[in-house]
Amino acid sequence: MQARQKTVVFLTVLAVVAAGWYFFGGQTEKREAIKLDNDTKSIIPVDSTGPANQGNVSPISGLACENWNKRPIAVMQPADMSARPAAGFAQADMVFEMPVFTNANTRLMGVYLCDIPSDMGSMRSARHDYLPLAKSLDAVFIHWGYSKFAETLLDRKIVDNINCMTTSFCGRWQQTGKMKYEDTGHITKEGVQQAMEKFGYRTTGNFSGYQHQTEAALDARPQGGHLRVAYPNPYDVTYDYDRTTNSFLRTWDDIADTDKNTDQRIAPKNIVVAVAQSEQIKLATDFKARGVQDPWELVPEEERQGLDYGGVGRYNNIEMGDPWFDTKDTGDAYFYMNGKETKGIWKKDKSQLESKLAFYNADGTEVRFVPGQIWVEVVEPGYGLNWEPVN
Repeated sequence: MQARQKTVVFLTVLAVVAAGWYFFGGQTEKREAIKLDNDTKSIIPVDSTGPANQGNVSPISGLACENWNKRPIAVMQPADMSARPAAGFAQADMVFEMPVFTNANTRLMGVYLCDIPSDMGSMRSARHDYLPLAKSLDAVFIHWGYSKFAETLLDRKIVDNINCMTTSFCGRWQQTGKMKYEDTGHITKEGVQQAMEKFGYRTTGNFSGYQHQTEAALDARPQGGHLRVAYPNPYDVTYDYDRTTNSFLRTWDDIADTDKNTDQRIAPKNIVVAVAQSEQIKLATDFKARGVQDPWELVPEEERQGLDYGGVGRYNNIEMGDPWFDTKDTGDAYFYMNGKETKGIWKKDKSQLESKLAFYNADGTEVRFVPGQIWVEVVEPGYGLNWEPVN
């Protein structure tokens, strides 16, 4: 039997005991905190010069495609059990998943360029944390409604967007099975095209692109591997490395993750686990003392208490380098491709809204992805991260 090496990462010491109960169903086994092989604080990023890719390939996935020079779209989609399976993810160039309430549920943003699906949904409301990520990719941001904090930013026209709550270019599926009414919202490829034409949005893309590498040969790939990203249940995610396809088969709360449109298994070629601070947005927090904007400034007085939820805070802020409320614009990152784990950092210059979300190796060079889908899991410090390689 092939030996398994087990690497368990807990991203802060303080959360070890709580995470053992909360994320692993009451298990109390001792889990050692493991540091990065390199001190990530000493990593000095060195941006690549010249074009990220050669030829007519997607600047995001690195795959050859007819739409390589078009603008991507970034669609807000839910992680709720009642909305699974989602439509479109199998065809995404990139997908982001982040907590939308600290230490609780997540939400996703599917980024589509090479192969726009015939249908995308269910859809969800905008959160302000996703706006800079969409902007960094030069994407048209598509959502169904918004949080109050996202609304005040979208009102400034900081990103080209399509709000399905106020346009006729989106629709609703028939409510079936476990679906809730809010799970029925969707947008078609034709709806996107019509909306972009109606609003006069630019269609040529400006994203500089991610670097890519040649895919590892079959005989150079490991036999397997198992990754667990311990979001709170039922958002717990695992990936099983498939040597033949050189991809990671995604499982959501112990259920194989498939695409609603095609029944195709979700299997990205690349996974990024990015560590970022998260906290609820509370009235009592002194944002000015931190040297950042106060998110409550543009919220009418009569609406503040409802959003504050009695001091708990209805919405959270993920520090992924936005120029408004974040004090940090870099953090640890773990990369999974060609069946192996490497470590480094992510960085997004918070002084520039359109700055690229970049990923760097421990030696400071920019990460080169395997051509194919990139799935970015954003986790808070304290979440469990478990990688078990099979060599």
